[in-house]
Amino acid sequence: MYYSSGNYEAFARPLKPKDVDRKSAYLVGTGLAALTAACYLVRDGQMKGEHVHIFEKGPIPGGACDGYQYPGIGYVMRGGREMDNHFEVMWDLLRSIPSIETDGVSVLDEYYWLNKKDPNYSLCRVTEKQGQDAHTDGRFGLSDRGCMEIMKLFFTPDEQLYEKRITDVFDDEVFSSNFWLYWRTMFAFENWHSALEMKLYLKRYIHHVGGLPDLRALRFTKYNQYESMILPMIRYLEGYGVRFHYNTKVTNIEFEIAEGRKQAKTICLLVDEHEERVDLTENDLVFITNGGCVESTSIGAQDQPADFDPALRPGSGWDLWKKIAAQDEAFGHPEVFCSDPEQTNWMSATITTLDERIVPYIQNICQRDPFSGGVVTGGIVTARDSNWLLSWTFNRQPQFRDQPKGQLVGWLYGLFSDKPGNYVKKPMRDCTGKEICMEWLYHLGVPESQIEDLAEHSANTVPVMMPYITAFFMPRKAGDRPAVVPEGAVNFAFLGQFAETPRDTIFTTEYSMRTGMEAVYTLLDIDRGVPEVWGSTYDVRDLLNAAVQLRDGRPLSDLKMSWAKRFALDKVLDKLQETDLGRLLQEYKII
Repeated sequence: MYYSSGNYEAFARPLKPKDVDRKSAYLVGTGLAALTAACYLVRDGQMKGEHVHIFEKGPIPGGACDGYQYPGIGYVMRGGREMDNHFEVMWDLLRSIPSIETDGVSVLDEYYWLNKKDPNYSLCRVTEKQGQDAHTDGRFGLSDRGCMEIMKLFFTPDEQLYEKRITDVFDDEVFSSNFWLYWRTMFAFENWHSALEMKLYLKRYIHHVGGLPDLRALRFTKYNQYESMILPMIRYLEGYGVRFHYNTKVTNIEFEIAEGRKQAKTICLLVDEHEERVDLTENDLVFITNGGCVESTSIGAQDQPADFDPALRPGSGWDLWKKIAAQDEAFGHPEVFCSDPEQTNWMSATITTLDERIVPYIQNICQRDPFSGGVVTGGIVTARDSNWLLSWTFNRQPQFRDQPKGQLVGWLYGLFSDKPGNYVKKPMRDCTGKEICMEWLYHLGVPESQIEDLAEHSANTVPVMMPYITAFFMPRKAGDRPAVVPEGAVNFAFLGQFAETPRDTIFTTEYSMRTGMEAVYTLLDIDRGVPEVWGSTYDVRDLLNAAVQLRDGRPLSDLKMSWAKRFALDKVLDKLQETDLGRLLQEYKII
């Protein structure tokens, strides 16, 4: 496998890989990474669909990219997906996946047209004082010292950040700023999370720093992530004859380990409570989704809390990874990520409005008609003074194809599930859906005399507890996640958020999809480049622009300095004025 950029290989079709007709593939899980791998197996690997088997322990595909209406409970979305215009692998694949709504167009086509016609941006990013102070002022509020802390982290080598926390590299100069509020709530970073992951995010999205306050950098699907992304991929694969095996748990994979060579030999399955085994040859490729950010998830209801039950269950992604990791050091260290659910959990909830009474309060904050079919909040709105650090969003409506007219479906989450609420004096994890809705309505600005009635009769709220939702952000070092294809691997690869691929960032659709593409291209030796991660971190224009944006548009030439340094700088700037470098510095407001 190799990386490429530009158009030369982007539009090329690879030759059929050698001996692919003699090969089969077995994929663990039906999350975005595994489905991507399956799509590349049949599209670029040109493997026969009936040779591809996908094992799913539950009755429904999709992994973390869910969006269902549960009978007797209501609509549930455990999370939401925010996309970037430079998700190169995602766009490479979705251009080939047919839309399930419009004949003759791809998922990429409909996504592109939608976001061109209705570009995303927020008119209110933050609220305070029960919605009375609602604004997006576009300012980070960073001191120059805070900017320097961020810049220092940006240039720190990865190995110096192994096992360090964000609190080891930032102090109140950053933590007390709008920048940190915007950043942590958009990406779900906690102060104790990995400084290395924070640095990788900075480098990956340096070209979007200026779009952080109003979220104009983001792009969203028309419907929820399951109906907009997962279903079209499922239909595409079924059209090729790919075989889906539901209610089938992979309980272990046994390997034969020798010097310089590692081969998957047996897949152990639990099918409808019966044990089965699949023996493997070198021509049987195995793609393993190890770990899982939504493992041990529990779903509550309008009148029932979601249980906080982090116990690892047999057949879960963590249990499977632990059994695999025990067989070879190259298979990673799952305990780094799944040993402390108190540091990796947060809660979300799906809110469905049942009548028009809550709608004016939403519209007052987002300053748009929620029923227009266009952008509503434009991303999350964060209640800065929320004890739960509550953020909420209503994307384009309807969010579900079968959503009744006159109803809105939105989503909220709280980073601090163990803290008592401001209005409901209970930890979020102990609250029913109704109580979570009450806390949200309080921060929305609903008069307290109406809160309980609206939460009970004008909304249905379904809470979800996810003990490991940010497990991939835990401080780590090299080797804690296995390489997508470990050295010496003959017939297997790791997929998803807990597999290691360079430069990209976890907790994104692109990361999952990239691991799927890299795995297939490596094991089948496909002669076409995998698109490299977008190179904004090496683009001097993006770096200059980000430096100014972090200072809220103030040019770097106004930094405080001694008169001697100022005199020397002015002399240098005078000489640069009529050069291309000088013009570049002026264009990006450095001077």
